[in-house]
Amino acid sequence: MSGGAAAGACWRFGDDPGEVAAALARGAVLAIPTESSYGLAVDPRDAAGVARIFRLKGRPDGRPLPVVGADAAAFGRLGVAPDAPALLWAARHWPAALSVVVAIAAPIPASAGGHTLAVRVPGHAALRALAAALGGPLTATSANPSGAPPYLDPEPLAAWLARAGEASGVETLLVDGGRLPGGPPSTLVELVEGRPVVLRPGRFEIV
Repeated sequence: MSGGAAAGACWRFGDDPGEVAAALARGAVLAIPTESSYGLAVDPRDAAGVARIFRLKGRPDGRPLPVVGADAAAFGRLGVAPDAPALLWAARHWPAALSVVVAIAAPIPASAGGHTLAVRVPGHAALRALAAALGGPLTATSANPSGAPPYLDPEPLAAWLARAGEASGVETLLVDGGRLPGGPPSTLVELVEGRPVVLRPGRFEIV
């Protein structure tokens, strides 16, 4: 990992995941690759971490953040019942760029006070492996200044992280997954009376 604890540090797949865990424990915000673009990641249960994401993006907080995990069982740590119908339905399609709204037992910081959360097991194998190594789910809101398109290329992303991290006092760590393909985000679905209702069309086709 280069850059130490400074804003704009970088970690690459194949490096020691303990370095990523240590950065999270220090309060760093991660920039992680997803199926389409880079996202910003902290522990969804960490109120200070969630607040740092909004500070880094330069927008007011209060919006729920989507979450990714290594497998469906990982979301139990966030209060998702293992037999929740929406979770069981989505698990038949995961891993994929498919997010589903699930009920949680109690609000967590990433849910912004609500009792539901959008979760997915991403179709990005290295990200799933990293989440497994870290021992829990991560937020995955888009990595960009408020109102700007998300980053696909790690080089300009690293430059933005360095600037925004310095301006906001937030430590950042780029998980470098190379240039990403862009395109639509994950498809967002809610189960209504047992049937999937698409809330946001995306990469995954509901048939």
